[in-house]
Amino acid sequence: MLDATSLAKCLNPPQLKAVLHTEGPLLVFAGAGSGKTRVITYRIAHILATRPVQPSNVLAVTFTNKAAAEMRGRIAKLVPEGGARGLWVSTFHATGARLLRRFAAEAGLQRDFTIYDDGDQRAVMNRVFDALKIDDKRLPVRAALSAIDRAKQEALSPDALLSRARAPIELQTAQAYAAYEAQLAKNNAVDFGDLLSRTALLIERDDAVRGLLQQEWRYLLVDEFQDTNNVQCRILKALAGPSQNLCVVGDDDQAIYAWRGADVRNILDFRKDYPAATVIKLEENYRCTGRVLAAASAVIARASDREEKKLFTRNDEGPPIAVLPCDDERLEARAVAQRVRGLIDRGCAPDEVAVFYRIHAQSRPLEEALRAANVAYTIVGGVRFYERAEVKDLLAYLRLTLNPHDDVQLLRVINVPSRKIGKTTLDRVVAAAAALRVSVWQLLVSQRLPDDLGAPARRALMGFQAVVAAMQQKQVAMALQPADFARWVYEQSGYRALLAADATPEGEARVENVAELLGTLKSYEDETEAPSLQEFLERVTLNEESPEGEAAARVSLMTVHSAKGLEFKAVFITGLEDGMFPYKGVELGSDQDDLEEERRLAYVAITRARWQLVLSYVRFRQIFGQTKVHPPSRFLYEIPPACLSQPVVRGAVDRAQTVKLGVAATGAVARAAAAPKPREIVREDGLTFVPDDDAAAPAGAMPRWLRRGVRVRHDKYGPGTVKSVLPGDPPKVSVYFPATGKEATLLAAAVKPL
Repeated sequence: MLDATSLAKCLNPPQLKAVLHTEGPLLVFAGAGSGKTRVITYRIAHILATRPVQPSNVLAVTFTNKAAAEMRGRIAKLVPEGGARGLWVSTFHATGARLLRRFAAEAGLQRDFTIYDDGDQRAVMNRVFDALKIDDKRLPVRAALSAIDRAKQEALSPDALLSRARAPIELQTAQAYAAYEAQLAKNNAVDFGDLLSRTALLIERDDAVRGLLQQEWRYLLVDEFQDTNNVQCRILKALAGPSQNLCVVGDDDQAIYAWRGADVRNILDFRKDYPAATVIKLEENYRCTGRVLAAASAVIARASDREEKKLFTRNDEGPPIAVLPCDDERLEARAVAQRVRGLIDRGCAPDEVAVFYRIHAQSRPLEEALRAANVAYTIVGGVRFYERAEVKDLLAYLRLTLNPHDDVQLLRVINVPSRKIGKTTLDRVVAAAAALRVSVWQLLVSQRLPDDLGAPARRALMGFQAVVAAMQQKQVAMALQPADFARWVYEQSGYRALLAADATPEGEARVENVAELLGTLKSYEDETEAPSLQEFLERVTLNEESPEGEAAARVSLMTVHSAKGLEFKAVFITGLEDGMFPYKGVELGSDQDDLEEERRLAYVAITRARWQLVLSYVRFRQIFGQTKVHPPSRFLYEIPPACLSQPVVRGAVDRAQTVKLGVAATGAVARAAAAPKPREIVREDGLTFVPDDDAAAPAGAMPRWLRRGVRVRHDKYGPGTVKSVLPGDPPKVSVYFPATGKEATLLAAAVKPL
């Protein structure tokens, strides 16, 4: 029997209070690792055991199928066998699908409607674009679908979106929305956004349906309430009805999905919507060590708008949080890989170790270092860097310039970006080439195309052949360095314009991944005496061989967003620099809301660690094809020094780390590490300068203080950052000036330390 006495033996006092509260609105603020799922499952079991209801009278919703399955499994263990039959534990989308099928006529649907996935949606929108003659270079299909999904999160109709349209792109989006909806209706289909927006409108507008559901579902429970959006809250409010038996559990400190429509105000304003709500805070953390929890609490305490919580733990203090300052991203990756290798060698299971980064593009050096250390890994919530579509596409173009007879590479990009070369055309071309026993490229060059191809298809095929031929000629005639040539191919192929036109978060990530590939080419040039495109492509192919190791037990690599809801014995958080974490633009204070979400993201990252936490940052980061010089993350300075293995030093270059690793630093990093170190003064922003008594140098010589990453001033161009130093007579320096947005090569004597 799940009465108060028996429950008190397995729940702490706040958990028990939440479980025993059965009537009226209830808001549970559940801090990280405080047992929120335990509260929900025990509360459901207690309701079934003590209230005059059937399992079918209880609805519990969460955000993932995995979380729903885990919840169902836990409840089944708490109630008598068969006692949970009829209980509905599901995601919001699955609940919406169930209601729309049950009340299909009232929702204006046929009961056997189809639910379209992302691929189906793109196929429909492609037809819409063709019919409306919308240029997908100006308005990408992905961007239009993203705008429509945002509209459905507010249950906005095409007419409502049209009334808000001001710019031509917004007008085209609204027109595409109307045509898209017409196509869905014609096909008796709905998309994922409809599962929520149509459900909300159904319950709000149909009194009979709403009354019936309020009678059936007498108790509502919601997990991860901080991740709800507008339309999900409307559904809950309509279902709660007069009894308001709505229990929501969440943590505003872990609200990290604003970019996909979640609104943290839903949990913070719950008491405004339900004035009679009881509020309970779960503040005992069962996951983290004392030091890890103290670090997380110190970071999140600086949030400007949050519900005050004082988390505590009875766990050990644990080891100090390790701090890894490194010179650049390659040394950072090697340091992380060696520590991971050491943990595994000392008996830590590989699947108990995770390496976090802020964006997917950061994974490339980490993957390479882990392979070199023979550490098996898996990418969680993404794919390996060199397996990402945009990376493989650009590599395919580069390989074609060296070997145009490679049909695999040719067929991959012949219609990327779109050249209106359809599958039927390609099938005919491939068949014709096979019949003649030649490559597709030879068929195109000879212009021996199938007779049944129309003029538009012929023009498109020959246009592609001309593009590749121009790349071959450029590569031979100009003898460009690999990075410069790849950048030229990226532009001339039309691929850059294709990615730039996609304004969605996914589109931005694809642009960043290509920029990281271009930066990798540049790094390869810096560390190689005679760089060649052929050698680089061979390196990429050979580097992708998986390290030896057990397939079932691998180290996890992931973005911090993917880490939500997970926990590990050892966690590495990399790239902790202002500009990387918190991410770009935030360090300039451009958007306070963005900074608040970055802070919550840091809190989530830290609280994933049960025992060991390692934090790394670098002085110079080569990413997106540029060298970034950022101070250590502000979040590092907010962690109590007593929690850390060593202080976080502003502007420090980790030369000692290079020696400790026992690796040969290469290129510019090796030269910087070997150079005599002048006396440095640390500025408030984390950068350094050399005082006047150290700045002097013989006439015509390179000043000792002048090296990559140093901030300088020029009389004409203003402040800038040194990108490279060019010894010679006279010595020169390449400097990037933010005021002009350009990089200039100048005499070393023309710049002064800033």
